[in-house]
Amino acid sequence: MLFPISDDDRHLLRPAYVTIVLVAINVLVFFLQLASPEFTSGYSVIPLEIVKGVDLTEPVQVRSAGQSFEIPQAPGPVPIYLTLLTAMFMHGGWGHLGGNMLYLWIFGDNVEHRFGALRFLAFYLISGLAATIAQIATDPQGVIPNLGASGAISGVLGAYLVLFPHNRVMAVIFFRLVSIPAILVLGLWGLMQFVSLGGSHSGSGGGVAYAAHVGGFVAGLLAGIIARLMLKSEPETPFRRIYQEHHRR
Repeated sequence: MLFPISDDDRHLLRPAYVTIVLVAINVLVFFLQLASPEFTSGYSVIPLEIVKGVDLTEPVQVRSAGQSFEIPQAPGPVPIYLTLLTAMFMHGGWGHLGGNMLYLWIFGDNVEHRFGALRFLAFYLISGLAATIAQIATDPQGVIPNLGASGAISGVLGAYLVLFPHNRVMAVIFFRLVSIPAILVLGLWGLMQFVSLGGSHSGSGGGVAYAAHVGGFVAGLLAGIIARLMLKSEPETPFRRIYQEHHRR
């Protein structure tokens, strides 16, 4: 098991304000979910709602593995397509929230630094939309809610992989703390998502939306490639010069 806990931020001289705000919004929305379960039901993405453009407000019976169970529904935003935006700030539990925010906190600041605040925000939202569309495409008639920042954060990971492949990432592997290149950490993560998607029947498995992860990750890879071709390299700073001199030794 490989679990990243931090990366090398020595060349960043200013806070990543958009990343900080995104983390704060996700946490605040989760507390809203805890206070109002109807909010979660109404403002999550329901594939069938997006495909047909209708808002399901009554519970829906579904069958899975020979068993029947009820999916609660509630009124959502108008138009219902706004759930494509709201759902990417919602989470299914403390573990879901904590894992996503840890990855966003570790990898988001570097990507924001390279893109610039406004471009990073646009990239984050577009990655989230791409991820949700990919998930809907695997089960367009589905009525099970889709929610979470995982798709957008997968985009951040894809962009980081392209832009900072040699950055060192501190990770825990088999209860041991190690420092390894980002290309290995994120490359393995991306490969696992593709393999898991190939082994699932509806783009999901065990409650994990692998199609969304793959969709967001691919969007991030493409954005990272475009950034390498079009955007200026990272600004020169004393910290960056010290970092480069250290690695020449």
